Amino acid sequence: MDTILVTGSSGLLGSSLVPLIVQGEYTVITHARSGGADCQADLSVQEDVIKLLDKVKPNVIVNLAGLTDVDRCEAQPKQAYFGNVRTIENIVTCIKREKAACHLVQISTDQVYDGHGPHVEDQVALTNYYAFSKYAGELAAAGVSSTILRSNFFGRSRCPKRVSLTDWLYHSLSNNDNIQVFDDVLFSPLSMATLSEMIELSIRQKPVGVFNLGSHTGMSKAEFAFAFAAELDKPTSTMTHTSSDKAAFLKTYRPKDMRMDSSRFENVLAVKLPSLQDELKRVAREYHEVT
Repeated sequence: MDTILVTGSSGLLGSSLVPLIVQGEYTVITHARSGGADCQADLSVQEDVIKLLDKVKPNVIVNLAGLTDVDRCEAQPKQAYFGNVRTIENIVTCIKREKAACHLVQISTDQVYDGHGPHVEDQVALTNYYAFSKYAGELAAAGVSSTILRSNFFGRSRCPKRVSLTDWLYHSLSNNDNIQVFDDVLFSPLSMATLSEMIELSIRQKPVGVFNLGSHTGMSKAEFAFAFAAELDKPTSTMTHTSSDKAAFLKTYRPKDMRMDSSRFENVLAVKLPSLQDELKRVAREYHEVT
């Protein structure tokens, strides 16, 4: 039975992943920087990480901790380093120090890509400091036995402190709010439910390397928003097509095409990933369940 330490467990993805893996044949220990978890520690402080790993003695660490605010990473690169690089460096250093048989599952981002997709794993193009810090975190994670998963996700949030992309769309459509959706930003995200299942599969199989983990048939964020509205049977008259370059509220450049080719993950783990349209249907059911 593996002992799994989930760092950053109280965030958006952790709130979906933890309830899934506790049903398996694992001992699951949750971590957060402050309250709401089994253990508290500041992962940017090596002494805290040493104490945490000495206490838990995990066979697997799933690292969900990190700074994901793109604008904040750009404005405060030192904080991006501490949140997305130093934390992983400390975990890796401690694993090496103890010579522990511990596998690391590191969650990274599709923002390491730009240019025409779908992208395979070696087509990295770093266009903002968030992407740079996440990629540097990948390089640190590769210092030990690790599965590095580049992904993007959506779905109904189970985290009281965080709102997901589809939460925002659902509430905006329900309230008839005027919103702008981007024609020029392409992605291939997974639902949090599917991503959690694939992380659990990675925990069991422990493949080593970097893997794209996204849906088939990616689409623009505008297409995504209109398709989600159709699945919810919501009117779309309040949605307006635009480009990200015209969005004054975006302070930092975001990649235009983050679509990923996830065939390597499928081939190595012998699994078939869903289409984005099927993922939209799955997530729409989550919202129907609460209405």
